[in-house]
Amino acid sequence: MNWGDFPPVLFGLTMTIQEFKTTFTSQLTSSPSAALDISIFLQDCLNKDKAWILMNRDYVLSDEQLAWLEDAVQKRNTGLPVAYITGHKEFYGYDFLVTQDVLIPKPDTEILVENAIDLIKDKIYANPGKILMICDMCTGSGCIGLSVLRSLLDDSDIPFAQIPHFTLCDISPAALDVARRNAAKLFTEDEQERIRFVHSNLFYDVPWDFDAVLTNPPYIPAEMTDELLKDGRSEPRLALDGDVTEFGTASGSNDGLDIIRRLVPQSYGRLIHNGIFLMETGEYNADEARALCEETGFRKTKTILDLEGQKRVTYGIK
Repeated sequence: MNWGDFPPVLFGLTMTIQEFKTTFTSQLTSSPSAALDISIFLQDCLNKDKAWILMNRDYVLSDEQLAWLEDAVQKRNTGLPVAYITGHKEFYGYDFLVTQDVLIPKPDTEILVENAIDLIKDKIYANPGKILMICDMCTGSGCIGLSVLRSLLDDSDIPFAQIPHFTLCDISPAALDVARRNAAKLFTEDEQERIRFVHSNLFYDVPWDFDAVLTNPPYIPAEMTDELLKDGRSEPRLALDGDVTEFGTASGSNDGLDIIRRLVPQSYGRLIHNGIFLMETGEYNADEARALCEETGFRKTKTILDLEGQKRVTYGIK
């Protein structure tokens, strides 16, 4: 889309919220959720909630606001996700900064977080004299590890002295920078003392052992990744394609499990006895991922379903 595609009302004339919604919902032809996208753009641009937007339909947008909104619609029409345009995404009730260096947090991943919180709480209560060590491998934006930590800190039944230490790891320095920014946004300086960040290709540069490993690794088959990225979503291939060797080259497989084949035994080796393993996978390779865990030696393995009833999280105990 180019500037000539927009109606003349955009050039020097005023426009209300309702006029903008009416005009641009029809202009946003590439989105399956145009009305919702427009509403989110308005909320973000005006720093107001949905109710305010609905109650102030006659509010006249400033030139600066209208310019930002026009640009947002243009970007969305290229296929760029709303979260990359606004620069943030809600996940597990927290607001996370996101850039095109990280995956956009998905609602289905909240299932992993929810289970991790319950399991880690049980371990805290069972080991009152110990500070647990938790690893969030392939952390990306940090949404998994930081959501778990924030939830534990907000639980009045857990003394601060018993809050676990979290290690957030990623192969991408740019992703780690986003995770650091989210940590600074979500935690006080004292709370941030519970977090360390490690640049590592899986566990190669991680020397510590852990009570739990939480991970959402790249698990999309190579050919499926190619198809996904055709829609302009611009998510980092590094965080999607699971068919990659340890050197970053194509493995030649097409099941999305090449990284997981290395990650599962490495996680097993870094977990203490009775350590917890929680890993997100695709519904198309969840059974194979669970089998890999069982072959590696994990006990009590099971597959946890996501919000749509699809196989999503693989669980095991060392």
